[in-house]
Amino acid sequence: MKPLSRLMAVTRKEVRQMRRDRLTFAMIFGIPLLQIILFGYAINTDVRNLKTAIVDEANTHLSRDFVAQLTATQVTDIHVHVSTVAQLEDLLRAGEVSIGVAIPHDFDRRVADDTRAAAHILVDGSDPTIVGIADGLRNLPLRFDTVMEKQRTELIEVRPYYNPERRTPVNIIPGLIGVILMMTMMIFTAVAVVRERERGNLELLINTPVTSAELMIGKVLPYIFIGLVQLAVILIAGDLLFDVPVRGSVLDLYIAGCVYIAANLALGLFFSTAVSSQFQAIQLTFFMMLPSILLSGFVFPFDGMPQIARWIGEALPITHFIRLTRGIMLREAGLGDMAAELIFLGVFAFVAMTAAALRFSKRLD
Repeated sequence: MKPLSRLMAVTRKEVRQMRRDRLTFAMIFGIPLLQIILFGYAINTDVRNLKTAIVDEANTHLSRDFVAQLTATQVTDIHVHVSTVAQLEDLLRAGEVSIGVAIPHDFDRRVADDTRAAAHILVDGSDPTIVGIADGLRNLPLRFDTVMEKQRTELIEVRPYYNPERRTPVNIIPGLIGVILMMTMMIFTAVAVVRERERGNLELLINTPVTSAELMIGKVLPYIFIGLVQLAVILIAGDLLFDVPVRGSVLDLYIAGCVYIAANLALGLFFSTAVSSQFQAIQLTFFMMLPSILLSGFVFPFDGMPQIARWIGEALPITHFIRLTRGIMLREAGLGDMAAELIFLGVFAFVAMTAAALRFSKRLD
């Protein structure tokens, strides 16, 4: 009975320790619930309501009927009407819409002509999923009052922009930059303050004139350089191995990367001040990674998610960084075209760093 008694004693000790470790105890229920919610509700492969812009040069009853039937598919969500195809292309380059519909001035004659397309769908090809959805649109039958029914394969031409070959690495690599930097930067700093406490170095810091803000910023600065080195490694590997282009400014990409790295480091520091062990810090980091990967538009088209999932996704730094990387690398967009995304990352980094500095106290608990 002695071995069994000792075994039960150790088991009771572990149960008591888990009960005291509130974060681990919460994750016993939190992780499965989070995965069920994300995969069962937020992730929607039946994509709907993609942001769409339309230029209707014909502006006839037939063209308006065509737009109405296109809207009835619920795949497109018309956000703006513009007057020229050039404006349509500008919206695509800035990432403000995913699909553009161009209706030429002779649309009525084209509908009755089997030899040429009557309308054109311009697609942001940086996401192959959206291109596939747009391809499906032209297979839907359209019926007009004045002409015979036609299939969309005869009526609509789909033009994928920025990735006409539809190569998956061209879409994956820009998003993967955000995932890799998020994982490494958050893990590096999530254990920073906790490690100081566990090793006893926090006692030394207590007796120095270093302020909380100075300590937080000082811990972040070396890792910003490491993150920029990682960014360079990913870009070089992507170019040499997968021929992934950087069509925009490399300087713009590094500026965006620097702000994004700072945002993740600040969030990791905040996690570090909220937990009592390195294990808990890593747990909290991985708890953050799952929604970040699934709700950022990295795996599934962002516009196709339910509204509540998009609200959560908009609060995540990786969502805005992926928009920046795809815009700069694939669409040749500049930071001015996506200033709102960069501003969000800057504000997020400042708020997270401030919260981490306020939570940190130069005393031992």
